[in-house]
Parts: sequence; C-alpha cells; structure tokens
Amino acid sequence: MIDFAPDVPRWRQVADVIRQRISDGTYPPRTRVLSVVQLQAEFGIATATGQKVHRALREEGLIYTEPGLGSFVAQQ
Repeated sequence: MIDFAPDVPRWRQVADVIRQRISDGTYPPRTRVLSVVQLQAEFGIATATGQKVHRALREEGLIYTEPGLGSFVAQQ
C-alpha cells in the first residue's frame, strides 16, 4: 500500500502510480494491468475507487479493456 496524501483523491493517487508504471516500462504495451480486485488488494481501496482508476486511464487512452479478458496497456 501507499501512504495516501489527505488532500488528493485516492483514485488520482492510484492512477498516478499506474501511469508511472506504464511510463517506466513496468507495464509495457499490450500487457495486462491490475484488475479492480487487484487494485483493491494492493492499495486497500474500494471497488468504486478501482473502477474510477480504470475509467480515468481508459479516458486518457493509456489502457483499453477487452471484455472477459481484462485491461491492457495501450500502444503509445
């Protein structure tokens, strides 16, 4: 888990961590990113917060979701 800053929404902080992992190559293109359940386990967040993280990253074009398969890093 990370130490959450009290003045920044948790979903933004978790999204920042995932963005950094994509940026530094921890998650290369076309690799699966953490599921909502995995985000919950790693960061201690609620389901709705994990869903908001995924939604934000999809809207930014950083990830895409394949129904039944999971979410993956998009080609940059």
